[in-house]
Amino acid sequence: MKSYISPWPETAALPDFPRTISILGATGSIGDSALKVIRKHPEMFTVTALAGGRNGAKLAQLCAEFRPKYAAVLNDTALKDFTVNLPAGYTPEIFVGPKAYVELARIEEIDLVLSSIVGAAGFEPTLAAAKAGKMIGLANKESLVLGGHIIRAACHASGATILPVDSEHNALFQGLMGHSKNCEQELKRLILTASGGPFCGKDSTFLETVTREQALNHPNWDMGAKISIDSATLMNKGLELIEACHLYGVPPSNVDVVVHPQSIIHSLVEYVDGSQLAHLGTPDMQIPIAHCLCFPHRVTVDVPQLNLAQVGSLTFNEPDLKAFPCLRLAREAFDASPSHPIVLNAANEVAVAAFLDEKIRFLDIPAMIESALGRHKPVDVSTPDAVLALDHVIREEAHASL
Repeated sequence: MKSYISPWPETAALPDFPRTISILGATGSIGDSALKVIRKHPEMFTVTALAGGRNGAKLAQLCAEFRPKYAAVLNDTALKDFTVNLPAGYTPEIFVGPKAYVELARIEEIDLVLSSIVGAAGFEPTLAAAKAGKMIGLANKESLVLGGHIIRAACHASGATILPVDSEHNALFQGLMGHSKNCEQELKRLILTASGGPFCGKDSTFLETVTREQALNHPNWDMGAKISIDSATLMNKGLELIEACHLYGVPPSNVDVVVHPQSIIHSLVEYVDGSQLAHLGTPDMQIPIAHCLCFPHRVTVDVPQLNLAQVGSLTFNEPDLKAFPCLRLAREAFDASPSHPIVLNAANEVAVAAFLDEKIRFLDIPAMIESALGRHKPVDVSTPDAVLALDHVIREEAHASL
């Protein structure tokens, strides 16, 4: 598939089993699901590196179980929590600080990097893995929102292969498999499904008074706080739209979004003959994670079997862009310039954090983002340093506006 972000995984040279794996974001929800898959299929993996951000105590528990050679935490507080909880006699090499994730992404003996850090912090480690020619399980959509053009170039230069972990993009990937030879001529559009989050069907009047707890209460998926809020605002789908454009090399006009509250169909690929290939499954991240980590093999996972008779019915609606403008803002940002998505993401991360800290209201989130986008004039973001510099500037401006 010529337009894919990396060498097409069906035809790429992938590492043999057992695969040595580095999990960036091991203590989060994606890390939890990935380690469930690894526990079920230990013969397929050697856990070589684990990064745990701020949760040093949990990372120590995981390291005591899997005994990786390398570990990473974000700061000295997490380091203290990590080291005091390590078992006697076990001494992994420890990296500390934001650059620690970069180190764990490019260690030579590692075959596979699972990039599951939340937010823009995942850009540099994902790029490092791409430059090092790794097989990458990508669960950090912000990496591509910030610098998909840079990561694309790195993958094709090094031979790194990306497999999409997000359930929607993994569904698209599976819908494209077997059609790569003539895909540019045969593909009509990609259709992302959205659950609609906890406020599906609600109007702007209702959204004016929603609380932090209500916004975190996703009906279908067990996710971290930031992604849960993004789902509630539909920004998660906006970021996924941009991610799809970078992953599959298509313009936003060829990517549609449909609200599907049951979260059974994870996305669809439509071809020029009118055929739509859909991926269905129980809403559990173990399924797409196992597909990526074990690719090209399919393996068993401890997830309840999908029973369509019990589901009963599947429904679909157009997204309400008036009540949930974040999806519109994401599409407009991608169309505006390569630097606008960086502004979109930075303003969103600051706004979501402020909402979680109860400093702003729910509807202030899209208002802050739209304001930041309205002020921005396109700038050159052709290098990683330029991407990170703009991200920093926008965050400072967003914090100052609170």
